[in-house]
Amino acid sequence: MLAQFGYIGLFLIIGCAFIMVTLGIPAVLSRLTWIVPRKPTKVKLETYECGMQTTGRSWVQFNFRYYIYALMLIVMDVLAVFLYPWAASLGDLGATGFFVIAFFLVIVTVGYLYAWKKRALEWQ
Repeated sequence: MLAQFGYIGLFLIIGCAFIMVTLGIPAVLSRLTWIVPRKPTKVKLETYECGMQTTGRSWVQFNFRYYIYALMLIVMDVLAVFLYPWAASLGDLGATGFFVIAFFLVIVTVGYLYAWKKRALEWQ
């Protein structure tokens, strides 16, 4: 049993080392001016929008409906992530597994119907 936790610890150490190296490489390279030169000019510091001159403010507040669509997409992705392993192991889970996923589907359906009732899914 201790060997299994050793693998988990080794995985965590390798993961943390990978993160530190990935974050450290740009920090180190930014200090070396012969690799990453810094010559800021007025043109380089301007906001770039697909090769066109910026009109108005460069910060635009998006409509909240975009976020609703994004949240609904995430909910459907999570649903797919949970349904696939459940379907693959339904024979081993038995009746308990079936009722648990049925409850999960009821919760997702209620959320979807709520969003539909509030007209959050209509494009205006």
